[in-house]
Amino acid sequence: MASLRVLNRNQIKYIVITAMLIDHIAWGFVPTLSNLGMAMHFIGRLTGPTMAFFLAEGYLHTHNVKRYALRLGIFAAISWLPFTLFEIGRWPAMYFSVIYTLFLGLLAVWVWDKARIHKLIKITVVIIIFILSSFGDWAYMDVALPLILIKYRDDERLKWRGYIIMCLVWVAIAFTSGWKYGIMQSGIIMVPIMLILLYNGESGSRHPFHKWFFYVFYPLHLMVLAYIKYHATGFYIGF
Repeated sequence: MASLRVLNRNQIKYIVITAMLIDHIAWGFVPTLSNLGMAMHFIGRLTGPTMAFFLAEGYLHTHNVKRYALRLGIFAAISWLPFTLFEIGRWPAMYFSVIYTLFLGLLAVWVWDKARIHKLIKITVVIIIFILSSFGDWAYMDVALPLILIKYRDDERLKWRGYIIMCLVWVAIAFTSGWKYGIMQSGIIMVPIMLILLYNGESGSRHPFHKWFFYVFYPLHLMVLAYIKYHATGFYIGF
């Protein structure tokens, strides 16, 4: 029987970027707990955990972690304005995009894996990073998942067990806010299924376009959606 693992990294990234766009359109224009809103957000749950997975892969394969962290940090700063305008309608605000959380996830992995410091200090630094992630989208999740993936990178069974358990915990917490929220967040469970069954471990084309598309598209689409959202409704965007 032919292998189901037919998708490379680029292809999966474009799938989850599309899912993210659907999710953001829902946040901007569709009632959250309507049937359509729940369906769109269910699809949107693909993005955060998948980006965390590829962050861990990027950490393992990058030739320069400092440059990788700098790139995430710069685009986290660039995305702050469009993200808060779209989400809140004003800027500045102490709320940051998923790129900020991924940046913290990379720092946590880097400290835990490479820093030549006492383990107690490592644990303290990672806890501080977790606290800082509370100000970002996909808080905690996109710090915890890369740490799990890196810690168990040499044991596929433990790696995926930890990844799946973390996803299930996230969904269980969502159910405490109501069954509709739980169902909406259950889309996260699709991520390990997709990665285990469909991801072939290959990068796909290494053309720079694929590397930079997400970084450019992310703040750009948020600015466009923010403009449509508030211009169409006459809502004031404050600075």
